[in-house]
Amino acid sequence: MTTTTTFALIRHGQTDWNAAARIQGATDIPLNDVGRGQATDAVAPLSRYDWDFIVSSPLCRAAETADLIGKQLRLDSARRIAGLIERNYGPAEGLSAGAELDALRFPGGFRGAETEAAVAARGIDALRQLAREHPGARIIVVAHGTLIRLSLAHALDQRIGSISNATLNLVHHHLAHADGMTTWQLEMLNGESLVRV
Repeated sequence: MTTTTTFALIRHGQTDWNAAARIQGATDIPLNDVGRGQATDAVAPLSRYDWDFIVSSPLCRAAETADLIGKQLRLDSARRIAGLIERNYGPAEGLSAGAELDALRFPGGFRGAETEAAVAARGIDALRQLAREHPGARIIVVAHGTLIRLSLAHALDQRIGSISNATLNLVHHHLAHADGMTTWQLEMLNGESLVRV
């Protein structure tokens, strides 16, 4: 027997730092008005499905996005999960392209930043924990672009491009009870279906 847990992975709406192309990471930057509108726009594609509950990163941009979505879908208040926080970019946070950022850069990251492998492991652990606690549930997860991208890349063992603000990314976690093996299936990325008809 196999149990399938479905996740809608949603990147938070836009912030002023997104608009200015500044690295946010774990810095707690709020949504701007565009971001609030994006959160509202995210409801239409989500409303095509039934959802059991919604969770989010505790950072305010993700939490507010989740609260706006949850209210319109009539879901209970979003639970905050620390493992869903965005990658910590260390001294690169707040910077945009330029010499100061380039001085921190090395292949695969920035000096003083959390590693990609650590971010992916943290994100996948949070999703697996949700699947263990709520087998077969349909869960909206509001988090962050890099965390979603790296977690999906790790789970699927393939390269994943940038994750757009407030778009639907639909992934299924399959747990085979006989042997405890898990597999992941990506159905939708940035609102585009990957299922061939």
